[in-house]
Amino acid sequence: MQEVLRMTEHRHESHPAIVKRLNRAGGHLRSTVDMIVAGRPCVEIVQQLHAVEKAVASAKRALINDHIDHCLVHADGTEAVGSAVEEFRIISKYL
Repeated sequence: MQEVLRMTEHRHESHPAIVKRLNRAGGHLRSTVDMIVAGRPCVEIVQQLHAVEKAVASAKRALINDHIDHCLVHADGTEAVGSAVEEFRIISKYL
């Protein structure tokens, strides 16, 4: 089942906002690397890493919630519901 999920194109209205969040996280991460190279204080580096973690966690949460709202809630029919439940089992290990 997991292989099928990778091959299926999935696009939702929320995806551009999620991409923006991840790009922001990428910017925070690049800043963190620059801070380490520049020898900035550890407290400042850890604060920046915390921002990276929060941005990625926020994007992951938004993506999972979007999946639940659009893919699981709208599953119709026995086969679709079974597929939706299997997808939720797969995605839930990342919660």
